[in-house]
Amino acid sequence: MASNTNPNAGSAKTPGRPSTYTKKLGDEVCRRLATGRTLRAVARDRNMPPERTVRRWANDDVEGFFTQYARAREIGYQAMADEIIEIADNGENDWMARQSRDGKERLMLNSEHVQRSKLRVSARQWLMAKVLPKLYSGSAEEAEAESSPLVVNIVRYADDPHS
Repeated sequence: MASNTNPNAGSAKTPGRPSTYTKKLGDEVCRRLATGRTLRAVARDRNMPPERTVRRWANDDVEGFFTQYARAREIGYQAMADEIIEIADNGENDWMARQSRDGKERLMLNSEHVQRSKLRVSARQWLMAKVLPKLYSGSAEEAEAESSPLVVNIVRYADDPHS
């Protein structure tokens, strides 16, 4: 019976997925994160380490990786914030041509697309408020004030003798 000399035999590791930290790999992960991609999306890329591995590198601060990772995430969140404006301003698929009963083609609101865009904006706003609250989250009082109607009180102090 031949002995198994493969050190990874029986391991749950996926072949080809790096798990050992290298500066080059850490730099590439951070470069991708800084573009606004999520760690989960980066980890799905070919030749990228699993999500849990990158989190371990950051938690263990392997070769100072935590600082680089934290900065890349912050820059990535800023990129996601920029996407909010792009999503809100893009009305490309908000309308679709449909044929009416009388046979004429009419433009109709694509409410599914509009709702999906609202959800995408809302999810990013929520994330920004949680991860960068100093930049993207107002206080509860500010939020309430923004949604409350403006009330103007006119008070008459004295009659004007010249009127």
